Amino acid sequence: MFIALSLHILAAVIWVGGMFFAYVCLRPVATEQLEPPARLALWQQIFARFFTWVWAAILLLIISGHSMIAIYGGFKGVGMHVHIMLLSGYTMMAIFGYLYFSPYKKLSLAVKENRWPDAGEELNKIRKIVAINLTLGIATVVVASGGKFLF
Repeated sequence: MFIALSLHILAAVIWVGGMFFAYVCLRPVATEQLEPPARLALWQQIFARFFTWVWAAILLLIISGHSMIAIYGGFKGVGMHVHIMLLSGYTMMAIFGYLYFSPYKKLSLAVKENRWPDAGEELNKIRKIVAINLTLGIATVVVASGGKFLF
């Protein structure tokens, strides 16, 4: 249980913390300091590295989460907060899958081909999607950490 819980929390911290840092700290500075071609190329490279970690985090979250549910005797053995966490987590994963396979792939291609207006449109889509996933991620952390006291 210790290993599953530790890996689960670590994966969540990497994913949600990475989104928080990128959205709240890096994005405003990059917007102020860099012209669009440099900014778009920077984001494409950041995403390329970060998304590798997100895929790993997703894998760890699924394996560790379902392992812990099994340890507690299945879905009937866990509280409502775990069900909510599971629903929000899978929603976040689906949203990320869309982000990765659509706007991110289009951003990467547009940056490679120096189509800066197209790249800017895709980055704006990604920004909105990350805002949604970050909000869901923070809510999930709150439910996961304190939900057993509420439900």
